[in-house]
Amino acid sequence: MRGLTRYDRYFLPLFAGTVGLAWVALLLWDMSPYSRYLYHDWTTQGLLASLCASLPGGEVLVPGLIFVAGWVLMTAATMLPTTLPLVMVFRRMTFAMPRGGTLVTALLSGYLAAWTAFGIAAHALGLAAGELVRRSVWLTFNGWLIGAAVLLCAGLFQFTSLKYRCLDACRSPLGFVTARWQGRRPLPESFRLGWSHGVYCVGCCWPLMLVMMAVGMGSIGWMLALGAFMALEKNSPWGPRIGRPVGASLIIMAAGLTAAGLGVGTGG
Repeated sequence: MRGLTRYDRYFLPLFAGTVGLAWVALLLWDMSPYSRYLYHDWTTQGLLASLCASLPGGEVLVPGLIFVAGWVLMTAATMLPTTLPLVMVFRRMTFAMPRGGTLVTALLSGYLAAWTAFGIAAHALGLAAGELVRRSVWLTFNGWLIGAAVLLCAGLFQFTSLKYRCLDACRSPLGFVTARWQGRRPLPESFRLGWSHGVYCVGCCWPLMLVMMAVGMGSIGWMLALGAFMALEKNSPWGPRIGRPVGASLIIMAAGLTAAGLGVGTGG
C-alpha cells in the first residue's frame, strides 16, 4: 500500500493480533464459569465473594480491579480498531526516530489510560446508583427508570454540538497529530497525544459506553455492535450522518422502556 513504511508489515499483524487476543480473552471469559464477573454483580456468589470479604475494603477494591481488567479488555477489543488511522499517521511521522515501537506503545497506553479513567468513573457511578437503589424501596421495584434515563441521555447526546466537535477531532488524525506533536520529548509527548485522542473519543462516545455498561459488559453482541458503529462513525465518509438516527432509536427505546415500566407499575 502506498505510504506504508517497511516496518508496517510487522506492525499491522501485531496490532490486529492484539485486538484479536482481546476478543479471544473476552469470549473465553464469557464462556467460563466466571462470566458473571463481566457484569456488575461481582460479590454476591462464588469464590470471589469470600475473597472480597476477607480483604480490608475488598468488597470495593477487588470488584473494582476485576472491573478494570474487563474494561481494558473491552476497550482494546472495541476501541483500538478505531485508532488505526491515528496510529498509522503517527508511525509515518516517527518511524525514523529511535525507539519508534516504544513511542507507538506510549501512544496506545495514553489512549487506553483515558478510557480506563472513564471506566473507573463510570464504575463509581454504577456503585452510587446501586446504593441509591438499595436505599430506595420505590427504585427497587422501578429499576427500569435508571435504564430509561441512560438510554434517553445517550440518545439526546447524539444531537449535541459537543458530540460532533469531539467526533471531528477523532476523524482528523493527520491534523490531530500535527497540531500536538513537536518531537522535543518524544516519549511523554506520545503518551499525551494518545491521552488527548482518548479524551476526545470518550467525549464522542461516553453515553453509548454507559448504555453498554447498563446492559452488561459481558454482552459480546452489544460490544460487537458498538465497536462496529464507532468504527463506521469515525472512519467512514458518511460517519457523521449515522449518529442522529442512532440517537432517535435510543430515545424511542427509552420511551418504550418507560411505557412498559409504567404499565407494570400501574398493573396495566
